[in-house]
Amino acid sequence: MTALPPIDGNFPSETLLRLSEIAIEAGRVIEAIYAGDFAVGHKSDESPVTEADLAAEKIILERLKQFDPSIPIVSEEAASAGHVPDHGMGRFWLVDPLDGTKEFVRRSGEFTVNIGLIEGGTPVLGVVLAPVPKLLYAGGREGAWKKDGDGSWAPIACRIPPPEGLSVVASRSHGDPERIASYLAGRKIAEMVKAGSSLKICRIAEGSADVYPRFGPTSEWDTAAAHAVLLGAGGHLITLDGKELVYGKSSVRNPDFVAWGLGL
Repeated sequence: MTALPPIDGNFPSETLLRLSEIAIEAGRVIEAIYAGDFAVGHKSDESPVTEADLAAEKIILERLKQFDPSIPIVSEEAASAGHVPDHGMGRFWLVDPLDGTKEFVRRSGEFTVNIGLIEGGTPVLGVVLAPVPKLLYAGGREGAWKKDGDGSWAPIACRIPPPEGLSVVASRSHGDPERIASYLAGRKIAEMVKAGSSLKICRIAEGSADVYPRFGPTSEWDTAAAHAVLLGAGGHLITLDGKELVYGKSSVRNPDFVAWGLGL
């Protein structure tokens, strides 16, 4: 197995920088398609797919194979077409070339490019790019960072919930207010904000929100990259039995989970 560049404790690491460059390249293609007219198709599960999903995936797969051809890649559109490599719960990439396709179609701007690296079921590195607001998150074992547009990288961290209560983020497309209220019963809630894609997890990592309960369908590629960023920022993404979400399961579907900052 090819070794990745070592982590020396200083950001940016070579691996995170290269993953960021790959995400940015895919994001440029997505932006070009987003700016014009595009057709919307549907996969077997009735979820939408556009040429932006496919074009971004093509770029990411090519670049990751150039980076290290020995690491298997599990990517949403390829997996939907039946192409899932055997990774044996070892090291593998999890890629969602366009997370939040529904938001892309609605032109809300709340969609992301997600690239995560899994080792032994744990997300160890990840980058999340939001092309429209031009936000880039990166993180993993060495910490977590955010870059706004052409600005500099800045470290981010989860926050201790403020005295006025928790800031809760919920899915714009798959929210379940009653279950969220039941899960958080007894806790002081300051606000509830809806958002799309993996940006919800990144908001917790950057300290602008505290908790994201997800009671609804997600797949491993939806969460892996942002989960790595969240772990680097001091947070956790846990299943309802209190265990950290793992990857490389027999099914790519995730169980219900809750992303927490420092309020867990």
